[in-house]
Amino acid sequence: MATAPRRRIRLRRGVPRRWRTKLAPHPKDQTPKGRAALWLQVRRLLLAWWIWAVIALVATVLNQWWWAVGTGLFAFVCFVITPAERAPCYGLDHTFGVDDPLFIPSMSGTTGVELLAGNRIDILNNGREFYPAMLDAIRHAEGSITIEAYIYWVGRIGMEFAQALAERARAGVAVKILLDAVGSSTLGTEILEVLEAGPCQLAWYNPARWYSIGRFNHRTHRKSLIIDGRIGFTGGAGIADHWLGDAEGPGRWRDIQIRLEGPSVVPLQTGFAHNWVQTTRELISGDRFYPPIGPAGTLPAMTIMSSPEAGASSVRTMHYLSIASARRSLFIANPYFVPDVTAVAQLVDAKRRGVDVRIMAAGIHNDNWVARHNSTRLIGPLLGAGIEILEFNRTMMHQKTMVVDELWGTIGTTNFDNRSFAHNEENNVCVYDREWARELHRIFLRDLDGCDRITLASWERRGIRHRAMELVASLLEEQA
Repeated sequence: MATAPRRRIRLRRGVPRRWRTKLAPHPKDQTPKGRAALWLQVRRLLLAWWIWAVIALVATVLNQWWWAVGTGLFAFVCFVITPAERAPCYGLDHTFGVDDPLFIPSMSGTTGVELLAGNRIDILNNGREFYPAMLDAIRHAEGSITIEAYIYWVGRIGMEFAQALAERARAGVAVKILLDAVGSSTLGTEILEVLEAGPCQLAWYNPARWYSIGRFNHRTHRKSLIIDGRIGFTGGAGIADHWLGDAEGPGRWRDIQIRLEGPSVVPLQTGFAHNWVQTTRELISGDRFYPPIGPAGTLPAMTIMSSPEAGASSVRTMHYLSIASARRSLFIANPYFVPDVTAVAQLVDAKRRGVDVRIMAAGIHNDNWVARHNSTRLIGPLLGAGIEILEFNRTMMHQKTMVVDELWGTIGTTNFDNRSFAHNEENNVCVYDREWARELHRIFLRDLDGCDRITLASWERRGIRHRAMELVASLLEEQA
């Protein structure tokens, strides 16, 4: 019996080395937005995990066990905190404005989010306005309530939410709550017992586990409440007593939430559902969570859900493209303003082309030491370009807003820092409407009453002690 001829197996050759980058855009042929300063390059080298891993390996070979363990642990820490996302630095030149027909297709294309018509979006200032609206919506829920939150803390408002949620759960409403395992770790047993008796379902996002420790730095910073799949709330505020009141003093934070109805609610529910199934392995579906949604208003909006697991931050893309498209005015209010070299260069370019650029950040009541000192350290070039830097000093300012040319505005959960852009789950709702954007513009101007302006002269006079603290804080700039 004749045997079949044996086939010769040929291994495919890889792409020749000279072609691996030859056709890609070459950095020498492009002008990047911003150049890394020497200290930034040194810091990146100091925190490069592979360098410390090599040192640990060498120490192991030399039987220097203490050095091996120490440098090995530090290599692991550096690996965990290394961002998975890299900021764009090319293609950010100003070529069109927000009122140009090219703006919305470019924004939708780069973020992957469609601008949806038919929304109603109400701006709610401070806990005096947004907590009653949120609780009223919960108490009228008929089918489902979903919450994704970074902060849910023990306190009066936390208990009020728990009791309202438990009451609806007893009435047959599906109540599902997803809390960040770090941000809400101090919730306390009393509230948990109320929720359990509801019965509500509660899961913890990304708790510390040995098998997922490499993702420990990945947090959900979203703040979303969705009622019956039709009404959504989001913005800067979590559920804690310091958001009560009307920002009347240091113990009452300044913040903004929105109430959203219409097609743009669906992405908020989708973002919750993705993280819920990742955490619990339970898929949520059906008309209790995804009912048919018709127009609820006239506003065109896009709801951007950003995740570091995508490898590119859609909220960073939204901010950078918005800055590049500003022609007349650019107002940013953000508590933790820690711009990278690309953002600094973009803001300076906007000012040079005649844009009225104003940045409002948290001042003396800032609750984040690292963010505050890094923010102060990095604003020198902005002040030198004539950009107006304002510190809100009446109380802790916590809203995250941006409005461009009184036409394009956004409110969301994203801080203007690397942690939000590269490490956190975030969401922002963007609106393309002149009247709505003008209201956000007016809110920014009203908040100037609580601000002090930083001048270039005062910034240059800050003392050695302050500069030393900034140097220490700079080691954790990417984690701010």
